[in-house]
Amino acid sequence: MTRAKHIPIRTCIGCGEKKPKGELLRIVKTPEGTLTIDLAGKKGGRGTYICFNLDCLEKAIKKKSLQRSLKVNEIDRDLLERLKELLPKVNK
Repeated sequence: MTRAKHIPIRTCIGCGEKKPKGELLRIVKTPEGTLTIDLAGKKGGRGTYICFNLDCLEKAIKKKSLQRSLKVNEIDRDLLERLKELLPKVNK
C-alpha cells in the first residue's frame, strides 16, 4: 500500500484562502534583509505567500499584511511594481 504524498498548505496574505504551496507565489525577506520574489519556493529567509491574483496583492497592500508578515516597515516600490507585472503573466 502506498502513501499519498504530503502537499503543504499555505495561506494567502491577501484573501486569507488556504491553498497548496505550489498554487501561491512566495515573497521572501532574505537573511541580509532584502525582499525578493521566490518563484521556486526554496530560498532561505522569512517568506509569505500570495495568490496569483492582482486583487489579492491590492488587499495585502491595503491591509499592510505584506509588511507585517515579512516584519518590515516599508515595501520597496520596485518590488511592488515587479509583483504587479508578474502576477497576471504567471497564471498557474
